[in-house]
Amino acid sequence: MKNEFLVQLNTIDRVKRFVKICDNYEEDIDLSSGRYIIDAKSIMGIFSFDLTKPLSVHIHSNKIDVVRRFNEEMSEYKYDD
Repeated sequence: MKNEFLVQLNTIDRVKRFVKICDNYEEDIDLSSGRYIIDAKSIMGIFSFDLTKPLSVHIHSNKIDVVRRFNEEMSEYKYDD
């Protein structure tokens, strides 16, 4: 299981659902684009990014069950180039 992968958040509804999922985790989750990193639970922060490009998401956890669940819940957002 990966702690970090690319996601595509190219619509307002996708951003809303993404933040709602992230809010269910007590772990820190970062979203980054280039050298900029924001809290993935911050909807305003996400809208500061260029959402036409894939973003990197990273959950800070060493718990395999948490990372596995996060990967499963993020499956619809994962970016496949």
